[in-house]
Amino acid sequence: MIDTALHPARIERTADADTLRISGAWITASLVDLEPQLAAIEAGPNTLEAADLIALDTGGALALRSLLDRLRDGRGEVVVQGLREEYRELLALVDARLSDFVCPLPEKGPGTLERIGRTSFDLVDDVVGLFAFIGEISATLLVTLRHPVRLRWREIVDTLHTAGVNALPIIGLLSFLIGIVIAYQGGVQLRTYGANIFVVELVSLTLVRELAPVMAAVIVAGRTGSAYAAQIGTMQVNEEVDALRTLGISPLEMLVLPKLFGLMIALPLLTMFADVLGIFGGMVMAAAVLDVSFQQFFARLPEVVSARHFLIGIGKAPVFALLIAAVGCYQGFRVRGDADSVGRQTTVSVVQGIFLVIVVDAAFSILFSWMGI
Repeated sequence: MIDTALHPARIERTADADTLRISGAWITASLVDLEPQLAAIEAGPNTLEAADLIALDTGGALALRSLLDRLRDGRGEVVVQGLREEYRELLALVDARLSDFVCPLPEKGPGTLERIGRTSFDLVDDVVGLFAFIGEISATLLVTLRHPVRLRWREIVDTLHTAGVNALPIIGLLSFLIGIVIAYQGGVQLRTYGANIFVVELVSLTLVRELAPVMAAVIVAGRTGSAYAAQIGTMQVNEEVDALRTLGISPLEMLVLPKLFGLMIALPLLTMFADVLGIFGGMVMAAAVLDVSFQQFFARLPEVVSARHFLIGIGKAPVFALLIAAVGCYQGFRVRGDADSVGRQTTVSVVQGIFLVIVVDAAFSILFSWMGI
């Protein structure tokens, strides 16, 4: 190992203005000292004296080549004197490798049309895959219903607890606040025309038919649908799903159906809970601001909310539950590779679940309007 402190790399101009002398150890460790010296060199000398060069490696050869390029600068060849034969061979080897090296051009990103095409293809593939997954669930469900003993009731009860009981506080709080907001915002306008009592119709019908089932479904999609995707996705990463298939156990029967049944039972109950808390919030605001007492509100409520309106709201909940469970489990099975994929598919499951809930609710509204109910 050459001590660069004892043999520093130097570039000196001799008394002859046409000659430069290089000395010391031109090795990689000396490149820091060489850089400022190389930067100070300008074209001019056409002779390079290298007899005092005691060491040269690949890094030093690159620096020497840079020096020669600066000295040439369009003035022709530079005469190198006193350079050892092994150093000349190393310099020639570096020149040959550099001449063969071609810097690859940066790859162009996809164009606008290509991005649109890829996005459209991915969207169609996702939709087709989701429908195929729902078909597989339906086929497995039919087989399971023929043999009810195969249902995993413990997992269904566990789903009822995690997706239903644990969601009661957040759904109850939001429903209560939504009821207050609807009663206040609508009641202020009704009071202008002396129609305070109609706040009952405004709050109860809005909540029972539309807001309560949609709000409960959105909350469940955010907390339960994402949990399904994360759980199954983690099992995919750990190859536990493949282990189930190896043992001859259907992942759909063991992982999906209990979640599906549990959520289809839990969401209608959560919707009823949201109805009660939302109407109660409207009653509190009506009594506080609109001079509509609890007794008046209760007396008018059965006239406004018929069984038909109640069943329409409750009837949407199992459909929403089916969509949320299917999307969450489907995105979980699409996880590939690592934890990053788990997070990505979990996010997709929440977005798709909420989107489908809103789209299906809009379809229900159009259908019920067409049917006159």
